[in-house]
Amino acid sequence: MATPSTSTDATSTTPSKPNNLRNPLPLSAPQEQEVKLLYYKRVRSYCAPEIKAFAECAVNRTITATWVCRQQRLAMNSCMIAHAKPEEEDRAREEWFAGIEERRRVRDEEQAGVERRRAEVIAMMREDEIRRREAK
Repeated sequence: MATPSTSTDATSTTPSKPNNLRNPLPLSAPQEQEVKLLYYKRVRSYCAPEIKAFAECAVNRTITATWVCRQQRLAMNSCMIAHAKPEEEDRAREEWFAGIEERRRVRDEEQAGVERRRAEVIAMMREDEIRRREAK
């Protein structure tokens, strides 16, 4: 009696998909953190005047800033809540995905610089070793 063979070859030969900005693959925790930083930066940029007003009011105050700067704090919080929407997070995610190539290029340039310096150090060490041998 012949049993049907189960093959996993079909799943291992699937081509890799390019990054889809609208429906991206799940990101790792550090990547999600980078997206969150972009998101918060964008929201803070929208509310910069309100944040600045609250910060100016709160200068040289500790506990009293809570009730003395109440209007500025409420204005700042309202602005942040108004702009902290899922759509803004999606825009930050798209911005992060758009910057992948630039980050990859910078990382490759840094790696090439490290390799160049490593080759220079190895060459200097070999020259130094040759000088020592000749000096003996």
